[in-house]
Amino acid sequence: MAENSVTLVGNLTRDPELRFTNAGRGVATFGIAVGRRYQQNGEWKEDTSYFNITAWGDLGENAAATLTKGSRVIVTGRLEQREYTTREGDKRTAIEVIADELGPSLRWATAQVERTPRKDGQGGGGAPRGGGGGAPAEPYYGDEEPF
Repeated sequence: MAENSVTLVGNLTRDPELRFTNAGRGVATFGIAVGRRYQQNGEWKEDTSYFNITAWGDLGENAAATLTKGSRVIVTGRLEQREYTTREGDKRTAIEVIADELGPSLRWATAQVERTPRKDGQGGGGAPRGGGGGAPAEPYYGDEEPF
């Protein structure tokens, strides 16, 4: 079975924008810049790639409450491709990262972690949603569009 997993380390290019679906589920969107430095013919070169990140539910709400432009973060998630039509009628394709986990990078900074209570009243930790042993259950995002 193919695995669609990506881990990125970079800096936020803008503050997370938190919105809510009609059902009240939070979704935060933000961008990160991932730099790469390498040597070519004895000369140092730098490249930067930009990625749009989407974080759903508590993860998105916590990201919006914690992260700001310039923050260095580690993002793990999956790549997702979607198509849309511009106002002019042109078809476009966007590839974004749907975050499963977010955290600050501690390479050049310190962080203080504060546990938030779970909304379902069960406290933190424990088994992942959906059950017992084996692989963690896939997160449930529903089929509703954000915004």
